[in-house]
Amino acid sequence: MARSPALLLLLSLGLCCTGAQGQRNTMEARFLNRNMKHPQEGQRLELKCRPFNSDNGVSWIRQDKDGKLHFIVYISPLSRTTFPQNERTSSQFEGSKQGSSFRLVVKNFKAQDQGTYFCIANINQMLYFSSGQPAFFPATTTAAPTTAAATTQSSHVNKDICMPSSEPGTSSENILNLYCEIFIWAPLAGVCLVLLVALIVTIVLCQKTRRRRCRCKRPPNGKPGAKPCVPTRHI
Repeated sequence: MARSPALLLLLSLGLCCTGAQGQRNTMEARFLNRNMKHPQEGQRLELKCRPFNSDNGVSWIRQDKDGKLHFIVYISPLSRTTFPQNERTSSQFEGSKQGSSFRLVVKNFKAQDQGTYFCIANINQMLYFSSGQPAFFPATTTAAPTTAAATTQSSHVNKDICMPSSEPGTSSENILNLYCEIFIWAPLAGVCLVLLVALIVTIVLCQKTRRRRCRCKRPPNGKPGAKPCVPTRHI
């Protein structure tokens, strides 16, 4: 629903509040069914407004939980409706005039339709507004957890045995945590041991190869296969 008409209504309320307060209780917005207290989701909701002068049109607005006003429809004295963006019809709301009362119908009441409903009439350049009609879902109460829910919760705990418990101290949980640590650290320690053995073997082989190279004697004069030089004597 458009909010620009709601802002205009707020400005009008501020300008005309002096004249409106005198006639505040002469208009009433209520459920068409007086026995209704809380509408149900998907229900057809009907509201009724009877101004003290039915020769003027009436506008329906809704105030949500955050206090914002939402324009719904304007109903003329000839029962012509104008919805937001100058639309003549709406898929969610209906408006009509029957006798001296103006009616609003919420075709399919949903969560976004919750709020307090008001009807407003502009009479002799004075803005009069009705008392509000709250329309909210009934309050729901949370039931106590059943045994089925308790068993479901325990199954989730069994699946996540490696997760730390929110209530430590039990022996079974400590044992499960110990098993988890063993499963994690045992393979890691094995891999580290294998790497250490491989490193030691590599060092030993390198040292043996170096010793073999050092034991080899080089031929004289630095040439392989050369005979040693024998000094000659001169007679």
